[in-house]
Amino acid sequence: MLPFPRGPVSDHVVRALHGPPRRLGPLPAAEDDPLWGDDSALALYVLYEQHYRGFEGVDDRWEWDPGLLAVRARLEERFEARLGEEVPRRPVAPAGVAAELVRLADGGGGPSLSATCRDDGTLEQMRELAVHRSAYQLKEADPHTWAIPRLRGTAKAALIEIQMDEYGRGEVARMHSELFATTMRALDLDDTYGAYLDRIPGTTLATVNLVSLFGLHRRWRGALVGHLAYFEMCSVTPMSNYAAALRRLGVEAEGVEFYLEHVRADAGHELVALDRMAGGFVDDEPALAADVVFGAAVLDALERAFASQVMGAWGAGRSSLRPPA
Repeated sequence: MLPFPRGPVSDHVVRALHGPPRRLGPLPAAEDDPLWGDDSALALYVLYEQHYRGFEGVDDRWEWDPGLLAVRARLEERFEARLGEEVPRRPVAPAGVAAELVRLADGGGGPSLSATCRDDGTLEQMRELAVHRSAYQLKEADPHTWAIPRLRGTAKAALIEIQMDEYGRGEVARMHSELFATTMRALDLDDTYGAYLDRIPGTTLATVNLVSLFGLHRRWRGALVGHLAYFEMCSVTPMSNYAAALRRLGVEAEGVEFYLEHVRADAGHELVALDRMAGGFVDDEPALAADVVFGAAVLDALERAFASQVMGAWGAGRSSLRPPA
């Protein structure tokens, strides 16, 4: 279902989608942060969702409506500008990409959300975390798949190797999105796609908007490669921690399998992503070396902001989710 608006920008978008494609009025001025403000982040998420599964009752013709795409372009301009402020782009030599990715992956610093969950997380906090992550995990791998027709050679083959595991190698029950749905059910959550959109804050939606931006624009193909490479390189330890947390809390084995599958798969994906996908891409398109590093760096920055928001709320004794609409 379409979510409830959170301000003038998302209200403009949601109201439009309630009807058939038609001429849209001017986009209202945003009153929040274009990157992770609740209003702007929701508006951009809703617009991107037209390219995935859409919303009940929304005319599919909206997906490529010129007026709606113009609104999305304006929101993307603001979003990209804020990304540049958070992570200034800098030149990177093609030969230095691998070292930069490893440096980011080994960066550490600050408290670890997954370690906090492993050691002290409550069942309710693990349920909250699953709600946050449902915005992406229930369509896991789909944004990165947009890169397949945009790559070639070694990088393309490596990406497909990774995506095959993400999609369960053709077995529905082993698809990572399906495994996450099983985890949600084990936590007594609704695994319906988009069921919790109204509860998910802008800091979380920003992490999904980032990969949608990179996936839907060919000009960002290098950043998408860097995003996925970093994702695969940094997955094993957090996923192991989350699995340990659920086991400690007595969650049934089926509910833990999503995390264990990532521990198993991503241990091999790390080298494929770094050496063959990112390395093959830079060999093929050396002019986009800086984009690869940028994609990883902004993912790191947004994930840190997400973790800070969640742990800050928990530390204050309150929910990290938005109140029910």
